[in-house]
Amino acid sequence: MQMARVAGTVVSTQKDPKLVGLKLQLVQPLDILTGEDAGRPLVAVDTVGAGIGDVVMIVGGSSARQTDRTASSPVDLAIVSIIDLVEVEGTTVYDRRGFAGEGSQ
Repeated sequence: MQMARVAGTVVSTQKDPKLVGLKLQLVQPLDILTGEDAGRPLVAVDTVGAGIGDVVMIVGGSSARQTDRTASSPVDLAIVSIIDLVEVEGTTVYDRRGFAGEGSQ
C-alpha cells in the first residue's frame, strides 16, 4: 500500500466495458514519512468515494482487483481508503482536520 493525494479526475468516454461505472482519479503518490510528493502522478480507480485533495491509501497490481468494485476488471491501481491521520514517531504528518505538522502530545 502507498499513501497518495487525489489531484484530479480522469474522464474517459471510450473504455473497456468492465470499467464502465468506475470513477477514475489522478493520484499523486506521497512519502508516508514526510507527506511530500514522491514520484509521478498515476491514475487509480476510486472504490471509496474520495474527492480532490483527499489523502488516500492506494494498492497496485493484483491487490487492486480484490475489491468488490474492481473484481474481474482490468485495474492496476485502486484507492482503497481515505486517510484520517498519519503519525510518525509522535509527530503528526497528516491530519484530515487540518493540523498537519503539529506534534500530537
